[in-house]
Amino acid sequence: MHDSNKHWYGFSLSLLTAVMWGVLPVFIKLCLQVMDAPTITWYRFLVAGIFVFVVLAKQRALPVMRSFASYFGVLTVLATLFLVLNYVGNVKGLEYLNPETSQVVMQLAPFLLMVGGIVFFAERLSGIEKIGALCIFAGLLLFFNDRLDTVFGALNQFNTGIMYVIGAAATWAVYALLQKPLLRVFTARQLTMTIYLLGMVLLLPFIQLDQLLKMTALQFAALVFCCVNTIVGYGAFTEALSVWQASKVSAVIALAPIFTFISMWCAVAWLPEHFVMSELDLWAYVGAGVVVCGSMLTSLGRAK
Repeated sequence: MHDSNKHWYGFSLSLLTAVMWGVLPVFIKLCLQVMDAPTITWYRFLVAGIFVFVVLAKQRALPVMRSFASYFGVLTVLATLFLVLNYVGNVKGLEYLNPETSQVVMQLAPFLLMVGGIVFFAERLSGIEKIGALCIFAGLLLFFNDRLDTVFGALNQFNTGIMYVIGAAATWAVYALLQKPLLRVFTARQLTMTIYLLGMVLLLPFIQLDQLLKMTALQFAALVFCCVNTIVGYGAFTEALSVWQASKVSAVIALAPIFTFISMWCAVAWLPEHFVMSELDLWAYVGAGVVVCGSMLTSLGRAK
């Protein structure tokens, strides 16, 4: 593929990922009306795991057993555990927060990954990364400008949700660090399939399958979309990484909160009985924009 074509193909896939991940919290919010976080995650892993398994089986590219030799087998289990915690923590946070707040706080993930790279791989901070980190924290302060006392006050529903999402960001960063050595023995798709199927097993003791029967048609459609979103979003992300620089992919994906805001405005307009507009002032919107810029700078800085 020609370089210019690769650029636009990589950009398009990255933008598709940002859109899919941006709108996802709105659909999860619908599912949470009758289904808990572990069960939603289990269904997402089930559908995505089976889909990737079928694709790899047709390509005769399933992972071989020796890939699970002692050291890499342990790393695979650990990576699965942290990704499961990321998925469940993210959904759990949405039980307490609106989708916009959850998505903005999740932008801490690239910063925490950067810190992990410094601690575990002796990486150095570039100037762009330092500016990006400052923007993330400044943006978060602006975003919560009228709720700082709630965030840092006594334990309540709001800061409980914040802690769940920060935990989800931290576990994603650990998962991303564990991915590095695993991608020496697995392809990205093999690793994704393995983690989804193993994650299903880990979640089994915590799920309630009968919740599916209590869903309305709208909630079931939202669950189906969440499952399809997992396939399309991560599929586009994996393909983007194969044709474009990881730093650029991450920078475009940092736009996800913008699509969360847009999808929430649409949800409030179309389904007012299920969604209400978040009470955010002008500074909160400015802060969200600064966080997005900081996340993009942090990602671009990693190119060095």
